[in-house]
Amino acid sequence: MEIKPLGDLAIQVSFGNQINEKIQREIQQFIAGLKAEKIKGIIEWVPAYCTVAIYYQPEAISYHNLEKSLKSIYTSSTHLEQEKPLVYEVPVYYGGKTGPDLTYVADYHHLSEEEVIRLHTSKEYMIYMMGFVPGFPYLGGLPSELSTPRLKHPRQVIAAGSVGIGGSQTGIYPADVPSGWQIIGITPLKLFDLENPSPFLFTAGNYIKFYPIDSHEYRNIQQLIANKAYVLNTYIKEKANDRD
Repeated sequence: MEIKPLGDLAIQVSFGNQINEKIQREIQQFIAGLKAEKIKGIIEWVPAYCTVAIYYQPEAISYHNLEKSLKSIYTSSTHLEQEKPLVYEVPVYYGGKTGPDLTYVADYHHLSEEEVIRLHTSKEYMIYMMGFVPGFPYLGGLPSELSTPRLKHPRQVIAAGSVGIGGSQTGIYPADVPSGWQIIGITPLKLFDLENPSPFLFTAGNYIKFYPIDSHEYRNIQQLIANKAYVLNTYIKEKANDRD
């Protein structure tokens, strides 16, 4: 672990320089210790692939004292029993007008569209961090057979819920935003909702498992969400691994 200043009001804790599930679990364990310690003066923390940025009030705690406390938390957190992560089951309507690049991805890899869907839904993707726009999950674990170059000319806007592939990554767009990724489907889920007490649907350190639905199921789930009657299916991930 390495600690260094991040401007005048933040401190950065680094856990290495590789993107993998082992480091991400260390980060989540450290955050659990940070939550338990409740250090006065800390405003918030933001986990990333290999780091945690911690924002604090210098008038409440000095850099030196915060650094000392964080080192102690790191040492003690390694002995904490880690909670098993959740796997969120995410329905996706693949192809059609809302998945316009499914055919391209299939042709690029000399696969059928059904094979692309099978591969894309075969993995539990770790959520490494949230960012880019509120609610966007950075996922790891895309099968190498689906790694596809981004579009040469990004679209000016894609629909919220669009599921795409960009290089060796896959992800879900929570809002209508520009995108250069290959869009292969769409989910009816709302990833970011300010009307909810917890506006983010997903949290870093957990996993996403996609599953295919048809257009009828898509509309049904949309209606359930509009009526606030939809319950997101989850299950406990029994065994973590160190892939990616």
